[in-house]
Amino acid sequence: MTALPPVDEAYLLDTLVALLEIPSPTGLSDRAIAYLEQKLKELHLAPTITRKGNLVATLSGHAADNPRGLTAHVDTLGAMVKEIKPNGRLKLSALGGFAWNTVEGEGCRVITASGREIPGSILLARASTHVYGGEVGKIERNEHTLEVRLDVRVTSAEETRTLGIEVGDFVAFDPRIVVSDAGFIRSRHLDDKAGVACMLAAVHALTRAGQAATQRTTLHFSTYEEVGHGAAAGFPSDLYELVAVDMAAIGEGQASDEFHVTICAKDRGGPYHHSLTGRLRRLARTHDIPYKIDIYPYYGSDGEAYWRAGGDVQVALLGPGVDASHNYERTHMDALRATTQLILAYLLS
Repeated sequence: MTALPPVDEAYLLDTLVALLEIPSPTGLSDRAIAYLEQKLKELHLAPTITRKGNLVATLSGHAADNPRGLTAHVDTLGAMVKEIKPNGRLKLSALGGFAWNTVEGEGCRVITASGREIPGSILLARASTHVYGGEVGKIERNEHTLEVRLDVRVTSAEETRTLGIEVGDFVAFDPRIVVSDAGFIRSRHLDDKAGVACMLAAVHALTRAGQAATQRTTLHFSTYEEVGHGAAAGFPSDLYELVAVDMAAIGEGQASDEFHVTICAKDRGGPYHHSLTGRLRRLARTHDIPYKIDIYPYYGSDGEAYWRAGGDVQVALLGPGVDASHNYERTHMDALRATTQLILAYLLS
């Protein structure tokens, strides 16, 4: 058995934090894609951006008879301005599948058409218990009851519009990144910037070790995963198999945790490819990589997006365990390391 090249954990963590700091709600991922493009160039690759906005690069291999693909998504949950209220505050329309109560009290940035970022926070329109009493706890949290309170002095829709804010502007949720001495990373949008960072760290490890992948591999970073069609396009026609790298959901009844890489056997779209999933399991065992197997009842991936678009390939899914998915998320360096190692094992198998 060939030993895996070592993972540079400082590179992995620095890449993750840098990505988390770049707002990239679904549909507005240009800055994050530009960051990834530069990172790939530093690894001596020649990335291209598709018409849709996905980022693609080719990792050369010893062979190209069964070409492979790796995909992870850089887009995140977010919102768009649905309405400018008479008092100058904003009503929102969701980007991606989150529960509204999970963003109540969150800081945010409204990104105008000109690129200006205006800070604010997401609150109940009737937020003060000193004014509304017990009613505050009884109000359903949804797009009708929550609003954005801008950190600018505005009292009318006209004043808000003078800032450049209009219906259709993007709203990015503040990540609130905390890296603890115990190895935990707490932040919004670990889904799926953690997976993206693991992919980059795996390629970085290969490059530092002077090793090449066994097969020619397409590295694919998508921008519309949170709305279901991120990786529907952007792969070569001769692709044989595809591994999606995305977060593993943790909760009651789940096998996943924050300290392992998880290989997903099935989600709401059905089972992943039995042969490829089995190969990932064997690779994890062979290289002593801590892993779990899990099933997610309310989950879909970019691998399935490619299947639904007609991709005639084998598809599997792996990723680091992430607690409180689509909320204020958390993972651990152990899971990130294990995920990177399994990607490396796959590339070298």
